[in-house]
Amino acid sequence: MNIVVCVKQVPQIDQIKVQNEKVSASGNGMTNPFDMYAIEEAIRIKEKVGGETMALSFGPEDSEFALREALSLGMDHATRVWDNGVEGSDITAISEILAAAIRKIRGMDMAIFGKQAVDDDSSSMAGAVAGHLGWSQLLFVKKIREITEKMVVVERATEDGYDVVESSLPAVISVVKEINEPRLPSLKGKMRAKKAEIALLKLADLGIESSTVGSSSPSHLLRAQCPAPRPQGEMIKGNTPQEQAEELIARLKREKII
Repeated sequence: MNIVVCVKQVPQIDQIKVQNEKVSASGNGMTNPFDMYAIEEAIRIKEKVGGETMALSFGPEDSEFALREALSLGMDHATRVWDNGVEGSDITAISEILAAAIRKIRGMDMAIFGKQAVDDDSSSMAGAVAGHLGWSQLLFVKKIREITEKMVVVERATEDGYDVVESSLPAVISVVKEINEPRLPSLKGKMRAKKAEIALLKLADLGIESSTVGSSSPSHLLRAQCPAPRPQGEMIKGNTPQEQAEELIARLKREKII
């Protein structure tokens, strides 16, 4: 069972700034928290049924932090995708690039994603990559019940509980945090990750034209702005809880809320 985990290096939330309708971030960032659950699940599957794992990321050289963290946790290999002109690519372009990279790597039976990245919260990358690959997609998975060389049975989280879904392989899976408890890296793992070689794939390796990515992506961020501040709350006065409750009910009736 060969598994690729797509990881993303995202900015620390407190380092994101919105000024002049543009978004910027300082610092080196961190591994997307939801991707840690994807890494853990891939390693658990490998420990159960055998095979190899690959961490895959789209980003410049300084994004190798996330890949090395994945290696320190137990991933076998790591590959980064980047090239001149890809900066500014949108989700459509990046999903095409990641899918092409997975095809290039070959022999993968499953691709695992965290359910979303905390920088854009789109939750759409896993489904988009599955579409480009023509693989089955199982999104928001909370448990893998059964897995063989040809099929997988999962519990997919829904608003009302969960669905049990069976799919053939290869497949793309996105996982939620209920699926496991990520491990911590060992000292041996950290030393191994520090010395590990990270492969680099460029657009030419993937057969993708630069005219479809970067500034030529289908969509662009025109402007960004912070949400409006919340209005100040009001305390309901009263000498007793009963008086406060009565005042609250009267206020709601005056506002025609009840």
